[in-house]
Amino acid sequence: MSLDETVTVSAAEFHRNIGRYQDIALTKPVAITKNGRERTVLLSAEEYHRLKRRDRRVILTADLTDEQVEAIRNAKVPDEYGYLNEELKDWKP
Repeated sequence: MSLDETVTVSAAEFHRNIGRYQDIALTKPVAITKNGRERTVLLSAEEYHRLKRRDRRVILTADLTDEQVEAIRNAKVPDEYGYLNEELKDWKP
């Protein structure tokens, strides 16, 4: 599913033709607007579940084992990715 092909529709139009937009959402996202501003997006169930599988799992550092902490401490960035340091040059926390 490509976000470049998003169909945008007003909430009123969506409510008048909900079945049509449900069918469209099986192949591309349908952005539903209210007062001219995007408010919700209708996706197929398949696309929704694909996105949910990609969610990142967050853990606390306190939950890491000593071995995991040591592995992180000893991790080295491969030389071929050294150019990414430039992206951090002006970064401020």
